[in-house]
Amino acid sequence: MSDNGTSGERNSTGVSRRRFVRAAGAAGVVGGLAGCADFVGGGDGGSGDGGDGGSTGDGSSGETTTVQWGFDPVAVQNNGDAIKQALHDNGLSDDIEIEFVPRDQDTGAARSNYNRLLSAGETNPDMFLMDNGWTNIFIQRGQLQNLSQTLPEELLSDVSDNYFSAFTDTARNPSNGNLFGVPVFPDFPTMQYRKDLVEEAGYSPESNNWATEPMTWEEWSNIAADTYDNADVDYGFTTQWDIYEGTSCCTFNEVMSSWGGAYFGGRDNLFGPIGDRPITVNNEEVINSLNMMRKFVHDEEFDGQFEGYGGGFTPTEILGWKEEDARAPFVNGNAVFHRNWPYSLALGGRNPEETDDPTLGENLGAMPIPYAVSESEAAQPGTGGSTAALGGWHMTVNPNSEDLDAVTQVIRAAMEPDFQLTLLSVQGWLPPRPELFNSSEAQNVPVVGRYMDTLQVAGNNTMPRPVTGVWSDQSSKIAQQANRAVGQEASSADAMATLESALAETEQN
Repeated sequence: MSDNGTSGERNSTGVSRRRFVRAAGAAGVVGGLAGCADFVGGGDGGSGDGGDGGSTGDGSSGETTTVQWGFDPVAVQNNGDAIKQALHDNGLSDDIEIEFVPRDQDTGAARSNYNRLLSAGETNPDMFLMDNGWTNIFIQRGQLQNLSQTLPEELLSDVSDNYFSAFTDTARNPSNGNLFGVPVFPDFPTMQYRKDLVEEAGYSPESNNWATEPMTWEEWSNIAADTYDNADVDYGFTTQWDIYEGTSCCTFNEVMSSWGGAYFGGRDNLFGPIGDRPITVNNEEVINSLNMMRKFVHDEEFDGQFEGYGGGFTPTEILGWKEEDARAPFVNGNAVFHRNWPYSLALGGRNPEETDDPTLGENLGAMPIPYAVSESEAAQPGTGGSTAALGGWHMTVNPNSEDLDAVTQVIRAAMEPDFQLTLLSVQGWLPPRPELFNSSEAQNVPVVGRYMDTLQVAGNNTMPRPVTGVWSDQSSKIAQQANRAVGQEASSADAMATLESALAETEQN
């Protein structure tokens, strides 16, 4: 058996999902749950004549069909054999073998490699695990198999009816709704906090339902400021606001959307049409969201607009922080609140007596991201309310694959709820079905299971990044101006006016 799980004989006797629950290592969790990395980003994909999933390749003649799947390298190394076994436990024929092809760990490098393979017409890998942040680029380039023409209706209906809809939308052609990817695991951030510190300050997270009932930014900011003033820590709130993809796709996107703002006039314009959608970053609601962040960092006054808010509890260091930079002081016990992805919960919530790494154990709490205006009050359609950025990965299909019937069988097995719970158990990957978050299996998964209620709320309130063929250029401009505004290098209004002109140029060019 190879170390990375890409070859070797499968255990034909079968192994249940529960056998692997306690085998999930921290390395696998980190690789599986980091939701936002350095993304870069381009008709309908090929249709093909895929079957209905009833064939098993050459199974009738006793031959074996091998399906190659471009996959997460950490998952392959740590749990590759368990994941293969789970596919067979969930109905994949013994005549079909899975060969995982580890992709580059950097998502941008993986995207470039997949683009090269597909552009060259390569027949392998047959399938890809694709970042939701750039799946739409491949759809618009016509590089993926149209699953609406390949998968049987029962599977298509299952995805439409039972998966997180906003996540699934990132795998659809925005012009006609055709499906080009099936969600494997989503990723959404939460507001994490020191339960012991807020309780010592007089707050009651459990009795006030912090885990499932989003609070306003105003209420949250006063709790953060008050707890910070009463605790022996350096920071009240740590987050990410560096000039990088994570700001434009995620942290600024969340804050802006929670104020009812949007980059391009609301949810309906996320994926285009390029050059024919409004640019709304210079609107009052977006400027207000940045001024709120300035209040949190600098305790700046804006003619009494944020008079009822707490301020001055967020360090200027966030202007240079990415995920791990912001997580370090929090997990070391030196911050009250922290915004991050589920991997931070998985690592920070472990029992301190069972690891040498810094952890908070049962003192780690989580709540949905706060909001400024309700959905009914939002200026832009589809915004407002608690908003979580959207990370995660889809399984997509190479239109040049010579084994589409076998690929359909793999997809069918991977869509089984028990397989998705296996991924949660062994790899820490959240299931793409909201109903599974309520299951006893999910809630009993060590550490992450404690936060499934909060994660489900986040999953029902996500906002994708507006990925199109020009997003990589737009993303860098957005992050730069959002950083300038919060860093007081320019007023929020001036920064957004500059951004408006820059986005207009990219939309036209």
